[in-house]
Amino acid sequence: MKTIRLGRTGIEAVQNGFGALPVQRVSVEDAVKILRRAYDGGMRFFDTARAYSDSEIKLGEAFGTGYVSRDAIIIATKTAAKTPEDFRRDLDTSLTNLKTDHIDIYQFHLMNTCYRPGDGSGMYECMLQAREQGLIRHIGGTAHKIGVAKELAESGLYETVQYPISYLADAQEIELIRLCQKNDVGVICMKGLAGGLITDSRAAMAFIGQFDGVMPIWGIQRMSELEEWLSYMTDTPEMNEEIRAFIDSERQELSGEFCRGCGYCMPCTVGIRINQCNRMSLMLRRAPSAGWLSDEWQTEMARIDACISCGACLPKCPYELDIPALLKRNLADYREVLAGNRSV
Repeated sequence: MKTIRLGRTGIEAVQNGFGALPVQRVSVEDAVKILRRAYDGGMRFFDTARAYSDSEIKLGEAFGTGYVSRDAIIIATKTAAKTPEDFRRDLDTSLTNLKTDHIDIYQFHLMNTCYRPGDGSGMYECMLQAREQGLIRHIGGTAHKIGVAKELAESGLYETVQYPISYLADAQEIELIRLCQKNDVGVICMKGLAGGLITDSRAAMAFIGQFDGVMPIWGIQRMSELEEWLSYMTDTPEMNEEIRAFIDSERQELSGEFCRGCGYCMPCTVGIRINQCNRMSLMLRRAPSAGWLSDEWQTEMARIDACISCGACLPKCPYELDIPALLKRNLADYREVLAGNRSV
């Protein structure tokens, strides 16, 4: 298993980070078992966010009660605050939830602009003050827009950049990795499975493993998922011709516009669950399940008929997708399956 050095933070951890967004969907008891098993299995890097409902609380229950020494793990979390007042409130809440006196990497969440000292927002100054007070150790940012991510990497102000990177990455996204390496900025790779569209974890890990300074955080909510990643501690997938050919075929299949399921387009003005409905065609093909054809999902997909093309979702999409058009294509495909004209 490869050890990752996250740029000039100097942080080193084994290449198998734990993405704690999904543990908000399980009970506290189950989350604690999963998180502690992750640690016992060798994981040391844990990423969460103030926005992930009770994810921080569950991390605090797992590790802030004496199960491990604080310095044995790396905790990264995030604030979506837009004002200094909300920043300080979020930071205090995160420290309390995590049952810790410091956060290793504190990140601005889903940045649409690169905060800088003296820009009038006061936001970067909040980070500096928190670091001076010893409440955080390193400053990072997360983004879904490639231009913002590159600006973070080149600014000299951010020690880590978190960005969605999988083996479906295009040339611009690979260039972002190179840019971060050049500027000694650590890369935290989210959505390494493209929000569930990628189902071959060995290929996903082999791809990420090609790059130095890149820490993948795998979203985990089941023990079975965790054990799959832990198995790679001793049997680490490496890129070879077979995996490379498989990835090439995957890229061809998923070329063009497709929804990553991030959900930043929501809420929808007419109640469409955009982040799943806009991926339905792909999920039916790549993760087939009779559950997608349940009464619940038929009702959800039928909501697309109510789309008024108001455009409220369009400026929110980090990938600049034509969401109304994509929804209608997914609905047409879904109805083909329901009618028996196409198999799941």
